[in-house]
Amino acid sequence: MPESSVAVVILNWNTRSMLERFLPDVLKNSNHPGVTVVVADNGSTDGSQELVKAKFPAVSLIRLDKNYGFAGGYNRALQQIDSTYSVLLNSDVIPASDWLMPLVRHMESTPDCAACVPKIKDLKNPEMFEYAGAAGGFIDKWGYPFCRGRIFNHIEKDHQQYNEAGDIFWGSGAALLVRTREFNRSGGLDEHFFAHMEEIDWCWRMKNRGKSIYYIPQSEVFHLGGGTLNAMSPHKTYLNFRNNLFMLYRNLPSNKLRKTILTRLLLDGVAAIKLLISDGFGHTRAVYRAHRDYFKRIPDLRRERNNLLKNVTTTTHAEIYTQSIIMDFFLRGMKRFSDLDFKN
Repeated sequence: MPESSVAVVILNWNTRSMLERFLPDVLKNSNHPGVTVVVADNGSTDGSQELVKAKFPAVSLIRLDKNYGFAGGYNRALQQIDSTYSVLLNSDVIPASDWLMPLVRHMESTPDCAACVPKIKDLKNPEMFEYAGAAGGFIDKWGYPFCRGRIFNHIEKDHQQYNEAGDIFWGSGAALLVRTREFNRSGGLDEHFFAHMEEIDWCWRMKNRGKSIYYIPQSEVFHLGGGTLNAMSPHKTYLNFRNNLFMLYRNLPSNKLRKTILTRLLLDGVAAIKLLISDGFGHTRAVYRAHRDYFKRIPDLRRERNNLLKNVTTTTHAEIYTQSIIMDFFLRGMKRFSDLDFKN
């Protein structure tokens, strides 16, 4: 392990059972000189803090006074970290034994890299990629996120087909190694997102500043997934639709902003009808609320955008797919990343 210090930071909110189950493996597989495992607790009331103090004395505990969400919790936690690097690690992740060293080595050798990520596999089915991040994230021209190894709900088996390290557009917050000082200087994750897509927004901001986000397949972690917010939750639908619009407004270049937002609003309307048929009124109402709250925030988003534009050095990114992932997936039957005509 290089001499630089690393903090493996697990944000926790009322997931005591997961800490009890997963912390032993995190500690075992992160046992290197200069590495500290930290639990940042978002005001849990289920005995999580007491568990950490009693059963895991080697873990540093940051006590937050309430639930600040994924974004706010990590922002407050990393402000208290003095390690060179910090890993944002979900509480339901088991890292492989040699997971940290490849990530840190890349950061040490690549000064313009803002963050890097491991290969993320499914803990329940270890031969499969995992939904949250798979083999690194990308977006299409309308802002739809997808991954190598996962497009929409189609998840691939890992046949080592994505074992080449390289640039990606975003890394999953399930396991994301960042430069602590740079993360804090950037303002961290946007807290208006609360949860979902805030890491994509942060990665986009870093790429607009000329930084790289990198995928390291030699590092692997295994993610349970769905531990905090159920995939079928209307609230998750609301956050995903609202936050995607927030992200687009904040980061798109001026010559693409209007067309992209209008197209997304129309596509969201189509999705709302589909959700009404397949999942009921709750999810359709969530899309409506997402749009309502996006329009309410436009004055604030405009101010945020103007501030972010001051630091933009490039808006051309090879990791943005120039086609529509919806058209390719649903109409052309392109279910795998390798099917796409994507020269990134």
